[in-house]
Amino acid sequence: MSNSLQSVLDYDAVMSVPGNSAAKRRLPIGIQTFRLIREEGCYYVDKTAHIQRLVDAGRHYFLSRPRRFGKSLLLDTIKELFEGSEELFRGLAVHDQWDWGVRHPVLRLDFGAGHFDTPGQLEALFGDKLDAVERSAGVAAAGATAAGRFAALIEALRGSAGRRVVILIDEYDKPILDALEAPEVARANRDFLRGIYSVIKDCDAHVKFTFLTGVSRFSKVSLFSGLNNLTDITLDPAYSAICGYTEQDLDEVFAPELPGLDRGEVRRWYNGYSWLGAEKVYNPFDILLLFRQRKFKAHWFETGSPKFLIDTLLRRGVPTPDLEGMVGTEALLSAFDVDEMSVEALLFQTGYLTITGEDAENGLAQYQLGYPNREVRQSLNERLLVALLPDASRRLAQKTSLRRLLADNDFAGLEAFFRSLFAGVPHQWHVNNNIQDYEGYYASVVYSCFAAHGFDLIPEDSSSAGRADMVVRFDGGVYVFEFKSVGKGASGTALAQIKEKGYADKYLRLGRPVHLVGVEFSREDRNIAAFEVARAA
Repeated sequence: MSNSLQSVLDYDAVMSVPGNSAAKRRLPIGIQTFRLIREEGCYYVDKTAHIQRLVDAGRHYFLSRPRRFGKSLLLDTIKELFEGSEELFRGLAVHDQWDWGVRHPVLRLDFGAGHFDTPGQLEALFGDKLDAVERSAGVAAAGATAAGRFAALIEALRGSAGRRVVILIDEYDKPILDALEAPEVARANRDFLRGIYSVIKDCDAHVKFTFLTGVSRFSKVSLFSGLNNLTDITLDPAYSAICGYTEQDLDEVFAPELPGLDRGEVRRWYNGYSWLGAEKVYNPFDILLLFRQRKFKAHWFETGSPKFLIDTLLRRGVPTPDLEGMVGTEALLSAFDVDEMSVEALLFQTGYLTITGEDAENGLAQYQLGYPNREVRQSLNERLLVALLPDASRRLAQKTSLRRLLADNDFAGLEAFFRSLFAGVPHQWHVNNNIQDYEGYYASVVYSCFAAHGFDLIPEDSSSAGRADMVVRFDGGVYVFEFKSVGKGASGTALAQIKEKGYADKYLRLGRPVHLVGVEFSREDRNIAAFEVARAA
């Protein structure tokens, strides 16, 4: 055992004694290697009890989680466990439960490093991966096809080690996701992978354990038809925290990093992901960057590009307020393939929406979806606003004025602000964005303006008499909005509806000032036809 690792383990033993206060450790930002984390004394959230349960309960598993959620580190931990690296696990939950005298060969494939948007790239990289495994293990495998060579390699590893093989595949879906804008390549990559993954079942006698991870949940029919014995733990409450950090993890593991940070703000910005477990989890990347920079910002969001998602939402005409009210079954949330991709599945699997509630209807679970936290709601709506409005200068101008206007209850200024905003929209822009009703387009712009500034919003706010289009809670006040698309000469219907339906009644009981805002958009003039405000009494 190295001296550095021994000192880490000695430190762990000392800090486990009640009454000892923890000291700061290294933040494992960007480190996906379990050995490095343990040997270099980084913070580590112990996930090994989950791994032990998986091994005890079955053999072949699949897990979907959004990017940067710790999937690669999880697989690397499993690798070290099956390879018998006992010294790395001292002090962890699995240590006293594992048979360290048994070691298994591990075949790990990671598709994260390649880019697969042109023909032939996947096949070439897969061959390189098999070459590397053969060199490392000192075995050779021959086969006329990629699938045949993969099968031969599994058998060779079994024969060489005398024990069954552990197969770990990280980012199993990336070769398909990279090529979604080139569907013919995506379909070819999918079909190639289907043949590769079917080998695992064919070689079952030589396989000890299988774990595949990725962002998306491709249907078993399209990708896993030959590997239909996989257990999908994506929505299994017992494994909801197998990736990500819980509140308890922050309190116990990261306690030295918390002083000076507002815990309420930490929760609002970054907590909220749910895969039906008892508690919600944080994205690890967000938390680690927060601890390093001590700033609340879109750490996770800024590392990705949601262009394909934004284009899909606009192409399908999804109004932005509707994103917080989506509902889907487990089958719908899994309906992801090159030629069949529901908006709900795309948003959920990529981490832009999460499960906020569950209802059972006729034995069929229905999941309510919503934004997990402020980071995602605010950042995604900033990108949507960029797509909805063509004039960047107008978008930047709004950032300096929207909060001030609402703080001052300057409704005349608020009306002028939105009139100016919409005046910059070209006549044909609405049609180009495929949101086929004017009300949906303009309401989307208004909603995304407020959401991009981090306002506390409730879209489609329900009451006993109906639903208000949007409610904003800000600075102790409540603002109830109703949007209407009207023809020439019509006005006054939006504000009248708020009053007649009593949308604001439930807020009056809170003793806060409540403002009613009716906004009407002219189909002919492509701008605001009426902007009426009243104080609820």
